[in-house]
Amino acid sequence: MPECDYCEATFDGEEAYLRHLGADHEEQLGRIEQRRVAELEGEGTGTGVGSSVPTGPAVLGFVFLVAALLVGYVIFFVGSGSGSGSGTGGGTPGPLGSAHEHGTIEMTVLGERVDFSRSRYQVVADRFHFESRNGRVWHTHASDVTLAWGMETLDIGLTEDSVTYRGTTYRDDDPDYDVTISVNGQAVDPEGYVLDGVPTGEPPSNGDTVRIAVSRANASG
Repeated sequence: MPECDYCEATFDGEEAYLRHLGADHEEQLGRIEQRRVAELEGEGTGTGVGSSVPTGPAVLGFVFLVAALLVGYVIFFVGSGSGSGSGTGGGTPGPLGSAHEHGTIEMTVLGERVDFSRSRYQVVADRFHFESRNGRVWHTHASDVTLAWGMETLDIGLTEDSVTYRGTTYRDDDPDYDVTISVNGQAVDPEGYVLDGVPTGEPPSNGDTVRIAVSRANASG
């Protein structure tokens, strides 16, 4: 039974949950949620949330244009290079199916544990995701998946000294906050660190253990 991350309301199904997000939390939604709501509203009704503009050839043409621009951005700005092996790398992950590994993760923001078992975080992307309502074990289905790339699929932004969660960026150089991003107890640059997991059949705890924490300065978190 889906539960709203913004007001804790519960719903009988995913469709009712998404319609609630579009009606009551439109301004709070991240990129992935906006896409899911838009896709739902586009099925059968031909309208977006809060819009009466009909879909048609012009809208479809615009969608294709945006998609083409995004592909161009990835090719020319993100780059095609990627790291090899565990440790550091960059760029985009390898082809889907080029790896299948697991590890564990824990993320807390101002004392609240981020529950990756919730529906909004389950199987969002093919090459990095959580599944089977398990919010502790991460899965990669491609080689060279960096920590930052994986978390970005969940609308969570990571840099070496910042965490962006639900639209708010917390920086380690802000005197009000402490930011920790570590793997196996060691601080890492998430934009360059390639996740190193274990294959199916081995305990996920033998793979990389990721910890992401945002706490108020001089407080535990």
